[in-house]
Amino acid sequence: MFKHKNLLIAFVMLFVLAVSMPAWASDESERAMKAANVLTEVMQIPENGIPEELMERAVAVAVVPHMVKGAFGLGGTYGKGLVSRRGTDGKWGAPAFIEIGGGSFGLQLGVEATDVVLVFTSQDGFKGLLDGKVKLGADAGVAAGPVGRKAEVATDVLLKSRVLSYSRSKGLFAGISLEGAVVTIDDGANRKVYGKDLTGHDILAGKTVRMNDAVAPFVHALEKYSPQPKRTTQR
Repeated sequence: MFKHKNLLIAFVMLFVLAVSMPAWASDESERAMKAANVLTEVMQIPENGIPEELMERAVAVAVVPHMVKGAFGLGGTYGKGLVSRRGTDGKWGAPAFIEIGGGSFGLQLGVEATDVVLVFTSQDGFKGLLDGKVKLGADAGVAAGPVGRKAEVATDVLLKSRVLSYSRSKGLFAGISLEGAVVTIDDGANRKVYGKDLTGHDILAGKTVRMNDAVAPFVHALEKYSPQPKRTTQR
């Protein structure tokens, strides 16, 4: 009898915890944490990470952990992540949840998971996302990003490619072209985290959005590896 009573109490406590737990406490918070971990690990790659100069110039950064590439070189790509936009004051705003999908990039055999980082270098390259979707290569020029923590980023590269892309797979990190991939806003996740009245456009366009524990790790990682510039100019 005593044993059954304890089991009943434990069941009730778990039920109350599940009901009271915020909607974002599972999938979305895990996605944000994984994105923060990917950015941290990539930026800590000795001498071979994303150039610090590029991170200083970034107007927005997206991270997609565990993006899946299709099989036998014919499949597409699909992943979920977050993107944050730098405000005119140089500070990182609340991130929006995104999805990415599209044609296959490079030949591959079998199904492989890849971490992807997108660095937006101009407001023109980013503005498509404000409307809910941007096709890399068509709406915004995209190219494999240069690597090397202290590497200089050529001006012509920035002018031709509004988005620079990177991937990490099986311990290897390099720039990669994502020509044809489509980045879209995941408003289902955004509403779960921020509330039903907020959209990705609201979040990324600069509307005051209260930061919460679900997305805080990603923003903290951005603040560490792409801090507020001493002088911020309108791009």
